[in-house]
Amino acid sequence: MDQMLQIKNKLEKNLGKRVIVKANKGRKKFVTRKGILKSVYPSIFSVDVENGDELTTSTYTYSDVLTHNVKITILDDEVEFEDIKNLA
Repeated sequence: MDQMLQIKNKLEKNLGKRVIVKANKGRKKFVTRKGILKSVYPSIFSVDVENGDELTTSTYTYSDVLTHNVKITILDDEVEFEDIKNLA
């Protein structure tokens, strides 16, 4: 099975779950965002990102995940974002 299809299938199984997305923005700059996995499309997926009091939508490609430019961590229901921050 194609690796990007495997990534898509895994994300489809976790729709609506809380995630942490770490994206490489180049020149050793990384952006870490937390949000909810909103939707999965044929070539991209979207995450509702908590930005202070606002909720924005960010999209990423499966190829970004495959090439490790984007790392997505799916959180279990009982894990809170604050628990992850304390471990780091």
